[in-house]
Amino acid sequence: MKTKNSQNLFNKSQLHIAGGVNSPVRAFKNVGGTPIFFKKSRDCYLYDEDGNKYLDFVGSWGPMILGHSNEGIIKAIRKQTSKAISFGAPTKNELEIAKLIKSFFPSMEKIRMVNSGTEATMSCIRLARGFTGKTKILKFSGCYHGHVDSLLVKAGSGLATLGIPDSPGIPEELSKLTVSIPYNDITALERAFNKHGNDIAAVIVEPIAGNMGFIEPSKEFIKSLFNLKDQHESLLIFDEVMTGFRVAQGGAQELFKVKPDLTALGKIVGGGLPVGVYGGKTEIMSMIAPDGPVYQAGTLSGNPVAVSAGTALLKQLKDANIYLELDRVSKLFLKGVAAAAKKNLIPFSYSVRGGMFGFFFTNDLPQNFEDVKNSNLELFKRFFQGMLEEKVYLPPSAFESCFISTKHSEEVILKAVKSAEKVFSKIKL
Repeated sequence: MKTKNSQNLFNKSQLHIAGGVNSPVRAFKNVGGTPIFFKKSRDCYLYDEDGNKYLDFVGSWGPMILGHSNEGIIKAIRKQTSKAISFGAPTKNELEIAKLIKSFFPSMEKIRMVNSGTEATMSCIRLARGFTGKTKILKFSGCYHGHVDSLLVKAGSGLATLGIPDSPGIPEELSKLTVSIPYNDITALERAFNKHGNDIAAVIVEPIAGNMGFIEPSKEFIKSLFNLKDQHESLLIFDEVMTGFRVAQGGAQELFKVKPDLTALGKIVGGGLPVGVYGGKTEIMSMIAPDGPVYQAGTLSGNPVAVSAGTALLKQLKDANIYLELDRVSKLFLKGVAAAAKKNLIPFSYSVRGGMFGFFFTNDLPQNFEDVKNSNLELFKRFFQGMLEEKVYLPPSAFESCFISTKHSEEVILKAVKSAEKVFSKIKL
């Protein structure tokens, strides 16, 4: 495959950009080879600087649920930029998207716009501490909540991809305020609350873990989370930066029919532009300045361009049938790949909800971060490179989730399955 231009650009980028990339996973360290530099996208395809066309299963990590360069979103961006790019002041746009978000997420009685998922989770943590008067945060190994100091303890996503257990630069005093336990482990959850319950301000969790592949929680685990946080007067934060508007209209909390105290959203709410949102119960959100003493601010928060793009996208997601079709097409792809793996005696398992899924090279579906680390990561690397040769672009990490869009037709999916069959036939265990 011709990637000369990508190679040249990467060589030059390493002289000017730390690591040659602006987010670690993009460097292809975990999968080998040269990062692909893209210049154009349409529907479910990406086009690189060498003229290659790829079927995309990343979707900018979630926002492109309606495909790349959606006409409605592009139109909204053009309309807004013809008026202004930014004010640093309130706009009608913010009010419109706030009401839209609340219509999908009833648990978010009041919201606050920010500029990234990291800002959203960071703000939730500060708010939880301010509201409860407690200091410790309980999280789960392999769950990534952005590069917030206290939340990088035993995180997944890029840290897992690069083999970094915890990031230097985080003071020991701060890490002591973070309790990390295995995902889906009720016994560990009970022990953590028995030991630290009086000091736990909040539990933060990916209600479906998307940063260690794609792992669903057990019903008992979710039930225990709510029971224990109530018993100890702690808050429960759902980090739905990845799952929000992706696994269902109202995210994982709609699927599980629960209402967390606070929710963090991102990515998709900006229609592809940088944005984040956090929100929850009115009594908690009223602690945020200017109504309350917990300070949080952002010059470009709720900027009109990102908000206009997000509004255009969310309005199109009001059709619930979109998620039924995304789920059907995702399963069509995964069942086909699983059959091809079985034919070639390759261990394979997967999990899927709506337009988001993950797969693992192990016969038993992982339930936590340790299970994912014990899957065949070398096999993932070989599969990734093989699919890339077939012009199928997957997340360059075994610890990331995949995404499809409404533009991934059945014809396109079946072609991708054929590519997987071809790759598996060449892999020798």
